[in-house]
Amino acid sequence: MGEFDLIKRYFQQPAATQKDALGGQDVGIGDDCAVFTPTLGMQLCISSDMLVEGRHFLSTVSPQALGHKALAVNLSDLAACGARPVGFTLALAMPRADEAWLQGFSQGLFALANLHGCPLMGGDTTQGPLNICITVLGEVPHGTALLRSGARVGDGIYVSGADSEHVGQARLALEVFRGTVAVDEAVFAHARRRMEMPSPRVALGMALRGVASSAADVSDGLLGDLRHILAASGVGADIDTTFTTQLVASYDHMTATSAKIIQNNALEWCLAGGDDYELVFTAPQAAHQTLQGIAQATQTTLTRIGCITPRLAHQAPLRLLDATGQPMPAAFASFDHFA
Repeated sequence: MGEFDLIKRYFQQPAATQKDALGGQDVGIGDDCAVFTPTLGMQLCISSDMLVEGRHFLSTVSPQALGHKALAVNLSDLAACGARPVGFTLALAMPRADEAWLQGFSQGLFALANLHGCPLMGGDTTQGPLNICITVLGEVPHGTALLRSGARVGDGIYVSGADSEHVGQARLALEVFRGTVAVDEAVFAHARRRMEMPSPRVALGMALRGVASSAADVSDGLLGDLRHILAASGVGADIDTTFTTQLVASYDHMTATSAKIIQNNALEWCLAGGDDYELVFTAPQAAHQTLQGIAQATQTTLTRIGCITPRLAHQAPLRLLDATGQPMPAAFASFDHFA
């Protein structure tokens, strides 16, 4: 099977499907370039993420889950800006044209793409080590994009979730894969799904436009991504670490052994685990009621985890507080590809 047969069979959707999904896209797959007409009064938001086997995902992940995650991590970036997805490109390198793998990968990819009305606009395929790079396009009304630079002193700091979904679960799954911990099978299965098939908070991000003062997606670890907001906004933060105890409560049934393992590691996994693809954002105190309505409308859980403080020369910009409100060591490093 040649390159163009591969593209036609697995990545070119039927004409009727494309016509319904394309929106502002005038010319899609099949020409040298996609042709796209931006919506009047909108600004484009563009983000790229690369997934490399052995670095970002394990060889044991199913192709369907990998197709889902490849797009989900990019949609999460759009969510952090409050953008509505409008399309994406795919650059795919793979060792060989494995038809079963391609079938599963494209199914997972398009299932999420169709859910968010985000069509594939073009891209490239080549032979090489498994490597997936997606560039996603979104749009926001002019001047309304959520940025990292808007946090103000007195703002509350929030992190998203949903039902039994909580920051730290992806790290739990990773540690099981690494063999450092062992938990109940059902607990691992749930955490593995969170790791391999995250839920991008696109609806939440769009609902937060005009309400949140700043936002970022939690990809490299909650504290690391929050620090980007603090640096861009020139502020500090106090974090109430008691919210991390909710990681244990997010599981209804498990053995005492599993509960103890999660309890002992919850602080690190929640604050520096990474791969969560939730949103961390700030909002004025006056927005509390509005946020409750947004949480209900978007079926998400919004947890207030701290507040924005002045940035003081003699004090670390980010302080972790224990259950008594006393400062505690903040020695949690987030993921860094080159550290």
